[in-house]
Amino acid sequence: MKAKLWTDGGARGNPGPAAFGYVLLREDGEQLDARGAYIGHATNNVAEYSAMLAGLESAIVLGVTELEVVSDSELMVKQMRGEYKVKNEALKELQGAAATLARRLGRVTYTAVRRESNKLADQLVNDALDAAR
Repeated sequence: MKAKLWTDGGARGNPGPAAFGYVLLREDGEQLDARGAYIGHATNNVAEYSAMLAGLESAIVLGVTELEVVSDSELMVKQMRGEYKVKNEALKELQGAAATLARRLGRVTYTAVRRESNKLADQLVNDALDAAR
């Protein structure tokens, strides 16, 4: 099954209170899963990777075999594509875990979009942060 995973993460303060959100859509646009979660004190980049990891895990459970990961984090997308080197130790660990999960899915591509195009996942992030107050 082909699907698209929209991911977002954010931290108020960077680092600061952080959350992630993801929306997993089947190729025909049907929502398979969506989640927003507060993750405590973290950086934006850790929150972005946390969203992707949670979404990849969901995609595996739901039997996705071909996935497009869509994010407004150009850094994360380019790191996952191998265009940027991962220098931060915490991100190296998260990137490695994401790569391992992606291999379990089969074909995974990564697309960077402008923030305005990622409203569903962004809303889940903000809802999780607001609920954690």
